[in-house]
Amino acid sequence: MSAIEIILGIFVILVSLVIIVAILLQPGRRAGINGAISGGADTFLSKNKARTFDAFLARWTKYVAILFFILAIVANIIALRG
Repeated sequence: MSAIEIILGIFVILVSLVIIVAILLQPGRRAGINGAISGGADTFLSKNKARTFDAFLARWTKYVAILFFILAIVANIIALRG
């Protein structure tokens, strides 16, 4: 194993951990249904704040997932050449 393969492997592991954390931080899709059924009403500001954070997490999850796939492909190409 070369140093580049080890470094790339470490980056793949770190990026995969970031993906796991980002996915676990996202609320479930049924979170709004439970509040509507139980009669819980959120204020306008709290709804917008939650949507902004949810949108931020969803956007960064996509970016990190794309980075993960690129790193995995590059790591496989380097491993096959060596």
